[in-house]
Amino acid sequence: MKRKKLTVYDYLKCKGQRQLSVLFVHSADEARAAEEAGIDMICTSHDAPQYGIFNSFDELKRIREAAPNCFMQSGGAVSIASEYEAMKLSHRYMEIGADVIYGGNWSYKWIRALREENIPINSHVGLVPSKATWIGGFRAIGKTADEALGVLKHTIELQEAGAIGVELEVVPPKVAEVITKKVDIMTLSMGSGSGCDGQYLFANDILGYTSYTGGHTPRHARVYKNFKKEYERLQEERISAFKEFHSDTVNKKFDDPKITVPIKDDEFNKFLELVEKE
Repeated sequence: MKRKKLTVYDYLKCKGQRQLSVLFVHSADEARAAEEAGIDMICTSHDAPQYGIFNSFDELKRIREAAPNCFMQSGGAVSIASEYEAMKLSHRYMEIGADVIYGGNWSYKWIRALREENIPINSHVGLVPSKATWIGGFRAIGKTADEALGVLKHTIELQEAGAIGVELEVVPPKVAEVITKKVDIMTLSMGSGSGCDGQYLFANDILGYTSYTGGHTPRHARVYKNFKKEYERLQEERISAFKEFHSDTVNKKFDDPKITVPIKDDEFNKFLELVEKE
């Protein structure tokens, strides 16, 4: 039975009613697997090699097509420098079918402007990777009362600016649960416990290969399958196949009738006669 894709209205109605599964995917293959698995929401970005994301914009279109019934968030890793650029990029994402735009490091001003244009935005609180230098690096946020209150205030300010949800990253679960109950917008946990409105992980962490994090699996990630060994095996098989192809090329083994087309003897002899006349 075909499931109904969430709308923004449905997404917000899920608050306090059921947990959403949220998965960052890097390819159409991962998106297709998310669709088959019944994942509620997928997240995507493009052109951000500094984060291990090498997708083109066209790949985002393929991701959307591969997972038509997943609520889709796009954006975040691409650098922009103005409200106009944020608006233009957001419209571009929505044109390919994104349901919500990620603006984790966007200002309240930009978020307000986008909300006025009815563009739904998810933002980010707690450990915000792009702003880690302001908090002393990659660390948990909210382990003191003052810091925890700061995360709550940040979330409320984003709600007032017009965001419809936040990623709540590496905040103590007890704190995250209180924040979730205090706000009307959605909270998606990244290492912040099950008291949030959904759980967010990266596909490569779930599958046990960590190209995105440069070999380091974040503490808050949960590995379900070990694809690393399988990828290593596939790479060795790939090299072996390429070596065989190279050898066959050098040794002129490409006259196999299975992969070539014949010419009748009489036609070939006629061809040779014609060649002699040239």
